[in-house]
Amino acid sequence: MKANITEYLRINLDSQMWECRRCDAPLIAANENYKRGLLIYDRDPREVHPPLLDTEKYGYSFSPDPAYTALLEYYCPHCGTMVETEYTAPGHPPVRDIELDLESLRNKVLEWGDTSHAPDIPEVEVPRHVHRC
Repeated sequence: MKANITEYLRINLDSQMWECRRCDAPLIAANENYKRGLLIYDRDPREVHPPLLDTEKYGYSFSPDPAYTALLEYYCPHCGTMVETEYTAPGHPPVRDIELDLESLRNKVLEWGDTSHAPDIPEVEVPRHVHRC
């Protein structure tokens, strides 16, 4: 019996494990912070948010200072899918953003039915719209 929790994570309620929804691999015990079962890339936030002003001329460039901002990317260690990103203070442990009552979740899944399968999403071409000034 499985319950989808996020786009890339689910809980296997029989084995009490977090699982990757992309590759079905178990990650870590469901009562643990799922981020501890993932690979972590501590990325320089300036790679994602490059300076908008010349850093030679201006001390403030609208780009995060890596001395005060950490950008953590979390990946499945089995298939490499990016599962989560997190902005935090450097040196801060991974934030525990999901903590579930597993017994209550089990009861709800029994009531609602197993939801571990991926929904059928039809291939529909979405027309692009461009705003013009």
